[in-house]
Amino acid sequence: MDGLSIPRLAVRFPGRSDLRHAPGAAWAAGPVRPTEKRYDGFLVVFAIAVVMWLSEIADVLAGHRLDQYGIEPRDTDGLAGIVAAPFLHAGFGHLVSNTVPFLILGFVIAFKGAMRVVAVTAVVALVSGLGTWLVAPAGTLHVGASGVVFGYATYLLSRGFFDRDVVELAIGLAVGVIWGSVLLGGLLPEEGISWQGHLFGAIGGVAAARLLASSRAEPSRA
Repeated sequence: MDGLSIPRLAVRFPGRSDLRHAPGAAWAAGPVRPTEKRYDGFLVVFAIAVVMWLSEIADVLAGHRLDQYGIEPRDTDGLAGIVAAPFLHAGFGHLVSNTVPFLILGFVIAFKGAMRVVAVTAVVALVSGLGTWLVAPAGTLHVGASGVVFGYATYLLSRGFFDRDVVELAIGLAVGVIWGSVLLGGLLPEEGISWQGHLFGAIGGVAAARLLASSRAEPSRA
């Protein structure tokens, strides 16, 4: 630090005993409470949904010109759509149909905190977007958050298996009962529906569950 001189004897660094009794030390050094992690996670999910709605409002005001930034298969300019496509939708009806399951499934994931939401979303969006860009028909344009929704669902379906957690297995079972028919139906090829985004989003959800699986200590052998 130029121009600043600190006498060596004037500086005293607190030891562990000092920190233990210092006001506020327990708060500063203590772990983040689960309720705080969940609250941050909920905020992230809600913020993403807000950006979706603001993007659609802006798209309508711009005469739907923003949709051109969706995924264009095997077009280098269309690679930007991997990031942009989940925030773009073909009208408010399309947006509503994605927002409701996105919030419900996202809030369930958010119980693990904001970083878990961000990590799952990033993996799912990347796999869904890149897969769509690689295999979808040329000359098509793909927009919407349904790939992320499918990824959220398969993440919740499979994470209990990788984590070996009974509660997570139960949550996955509930997701399967509620959303199972929708998931299977969305994987069937249908004109005007980006089933490729659904398929690779689902693959991305399983990949995220595997990558983010909790580490379990192996039992020691005598």
